[in-house]
Amino acid sequence: MTYVLALDAGTTSNRAIVFDSSGAPLSSASVALPQHFPHDGWVEHHGGDIIDGLVDSARAAIAEAGIEPGQIAAVGLTNQRETTLVWDRSTSEPVYPAIVWQDRRTAAYCADLKAAGLEPEFAAKTGLLLDPYFSGTKIRWILDHIDDGQGRAERGELAFGTVDTWVAWVLSGGQRHIMDASNAARTLLFDIDRQCWDASLMGHLNIPAAMLPSVLDSAGDLAPIQAEFFGAPLRLTGIAGDQHAALIGQACIEPGMVKSTYGTGCFMMVNTGQRRLPSQHRLLSTLAYRLNGVCTYALEGAIFNVGTSIQWLRDGLAVLDDAAQSQAMAEQARDDEVFLVPAFTGLGAPWWDANARGLICGLTRDTGRNEIVRAALDACAYQTADLLQAMEADGQPCAALRVDGGMVVNDWLCQRLADLCGVRIDRPEVTETTALGAALLAAIGAGLYPDLAQATAQWSLQRSFQSTLDAPTRGLRHRAWQGAVKRALSE
Repeated sequence: MTYVLALDAGTTSNRAIVFDSSGAPLSSASVALPQHFPHDGWVEHHGGDIIDGLVDSARAAIAEAGIEPGQIAAVGLTNQRETTLVWDRSTSEPVYPAIVWQDRRTAAYCADLKAAGLEPEFAAKTGLLLDPYFSGTKIRWILDHIDDGQGRAERGELAFGTVDTWVAWVLSGGQRHIMDASNAARTLLFDIDRQCWDASLMGHLNIPAAMLPSVLDSAGDLAPIQAEFFGAPLRLTGIAGDQHAALIGQACIEPGMVKSTYGTGCFMMVNTGQRRLPSQHRLLSTLAYRLNGVCTYALEGAIFNVGTSIQWLRDGLAVLDDAAQSQAMAEQARDDEVFLVPAFTGLGAPWWDANARGLICGLTRDTGRNEIVRAALDACAYQTADLLQAMEADGQPCAALRVDGGMVVNDWLCQRLADLCGVRIDRPEVTETTALGAALLAAIGAGLYPDLAQATAQWSLQRSFQSTLDAPTRGLRHRAWQGAVKRALSE
């Protein structure tokens, strides 16, 4: 029996899951990832914490599975995307904390680039908008805020990477400076049609080519893993950004299939096949994955804060003691028109307002904790409906939405998604589809499966949720939600 180890470098935790050769999870472990908020809108991680959490969780998962490390045939990695690290090549020490994808510190710089008329070129080549979300402006900020940053980068002393690059560098003992194509597509520097770093975009941000990694397929013999980390020398054979891995874990490998992941944020992605579909409604046209040099594209909507709403109610306001309480509290709440707009770090698609801030509106004297929790869960559904409307307007209607992530164990939320979005919600047996997607890519890269079709054939449905809300009521509520969002916008 051989096994696959999936490493999931998330935003709030690092997780490891051991899968058997049939794709069934055998064991898992997770370690919380400390968050740092130095200023309003800033979010940072320490690079060492990312590595330590992955190593500790992997060792625990391997021990729980009762297997020997040498029985692991492949290792897959999936990661929080856009989070940016720069480190010294000679010491492998980060020169600054990791700037997390949620971080908004480069909002003014992005506005300047837009004012200079550069957004059309970035959008045409990368499929992305000029927003602090993406890695490119974060790199620029780091180089501007360390001693001789530009000079060190130009001399080849510094290396840039997203989290996948950083993990591969450390686990390989500095042998491999790589990035998979799905992560490269999120940097603002990578032409997703030509599949290369773009000199013009690099020039606009003044980022030296010497600090950029090699871009590889999402599966293959990608990097060695030193024996000191997991107890035996292993091979990293699959890498994908978290949402791309979830698309594969949800078996959305045919054009038109849609998944939505509910974790720290919410990310909806529709497979558009080998056709790149530019969005006219402020969604992202991105690379889903690249296998054997062949690109599969996707259309994506990104919501920055979903699970963080419940986390904030728990840790910031002490409205509930545990996230698992949210279902019972929502069920007990009155059907009030209370809205919580979770713009803690701005708003993503389709609004893209880095300076928007959160609000709660519609409060009355009768509003209590249950109603606030319900409003936070409703915000997940309303924001999902916003993305579905934008996708339909771009020519990608959705009849069924496959959902995953930690939040979808909540039956009330899944039913609310069906009601407020007006589509069937399909929840799979395995809801940790991000890690599963990484494991499947690793298995393909190690030759355990010949292709994606066979690797994803074991996907199975756990439950479907059908809409019970009539269209006029749904439309009325959605318009009221959009009114609340407009109050949160900065302009």
